Amino acid sequence: MYEPSRVLASFHIAGFQFGEGALVLDHLKPGARLEMVAESDNPHDSSAIALYFEGKRLGYIPADHNEYFAIMLHYGHADAFECIVQQVAPDRSPWHQVRAAIYVADAR
Repeated sequence: MYEPSRVLASFHIAGFQFGEGALVLDHLKPGARLEMVAESDNPHDSSAIALYFEGKRLGYIPADHNEYFAIMLHYGHADAFECIVQQVAPDRSPWHQVRAAIYVADAR
């Protein structure tokens, strides 16, 4: 039976080098869930969505991926999505150390 992909977007976390990611990088593993927090009052991007792990802000969903998710979060549909770490590469440059993906939640 055909099973469509649940992946809606895949990206390196934007601004990771400016967030608190270095504080939790040793704890991040593929499969870890990240909290998505809309920042509609962000002065740089009204569609900004911050990503948190263990209370630490890692960075953001890149601007070229965030508008749709910002709308959905604004209207209360955050539970429809899961943001999950796909890859952790501590030896890479900070803007390429963590790759995450947004999945549509499986409600079956």
